[in-house]
Amino acid sequence: MNPDTVVTDTDENIHYTWDNGLDPVATVADGAVVRFECRDAADNQLPRDATGADIAAMDSKGHALSGPIEIEGAEPGDTLAVDLLDFEHHGHGVSYFPPGDSGAGLLSEEFPEPFCYNWDLEDGVAAFESGIEVPLAPFPGNLGLAPAEPGSHSTTPPRNVGGNLDVKHLTAGSTLFLPVEVAGGLFSIGDCHAAQGDGEVCLTGIEAPMDVTARLRLVERDLTAPEFETEGPFTPSGRDEPAHATVGISDDLMDACRLATSRMLDHLEAERGLTREQAYVLASVAVDLKVNQVVDAPNWTVSAYVADSLFP
Repeated sequence: MNPDTVVTDTDENIHYTWDNGLDPVATVADGAVVRFECRDAADNQLPRDATGADIAAMDSKGHALSGPIEIEGAEPGDTLAVDLLDFEHHGHGVSYFPPGDSGAGLLSEEFPEPFCYNWDLEDGVAAFESGIEVPLAPFPGNLGLAPAEPGSHSTTPPRNVGGNLDVKHLTAGSTLFLPVEVAGGLFSIGDCHAAQGDGEVCLTGIEAPMDVTARLRLVERDLTAPEFETEGPFTPSGRDEPAHATVGISDDLMDACRLATSRMLDHLEAERGLTREQAYVLASVAVDLKVNQVVDAPNWTVSAYVADSLFP
């Protein structure tokens, strides 16, 4: 589909905070199709052979977001539908985690040193170690509208107007609905992932520069927070399939997540021959954390699932 507007990833079209005072880079009609050139989460700072040392030296200003786009006629109280039409990756991606003392990542205390894994993306898969292949399911990790609260706001936490949702099901064919809080809406997008597990446990999915095509349209819907419609995929292959799961049980939901994930890394090391760093990356891009129950007080159950089909 030919877009009505193209937003390139040149410096004048990139911003690193959510701020309703930013000038729009373009104004489009209700229903316009826009193609966004999106930088990766590292703001294109990393070479193709990046190492942990490159991660430690990275200058992080926030997620590089393309936009903002003003939608004609959008007013506070309206709802913007973002139809995600197409994703084009550039053939490469990266997964990484920073030094453990940063506190970033679910198991940061287990990994004191930074680590980086470089991926080749081809024929719908990302090749990993030992013949493991991760199916690609591209989506934008960070997309949303400007918040009503004035000033500059971090791109890291998600908000009721969207932002860093990291919902892996916002793939091509999905629609995200967002409440408009400021005139024009001011939509931005970035932080694209070629694949990610539910949880994104090491901090990153397969971070990749991409071109994203989306339709922006105003709809009649009363929202105060994001909603979406999607066909998945809900498993790495997009179908129900055999999987191995490790279980975390705790009276703290985050501790249950950590326990399930750490035990999954144990499994990937012992049964699949991965180093612990490699296992952590694979868990972040292809292992799904699921809350199994939150009613059997005082303990809650979370399990980490990895599909058998990933492995040769």
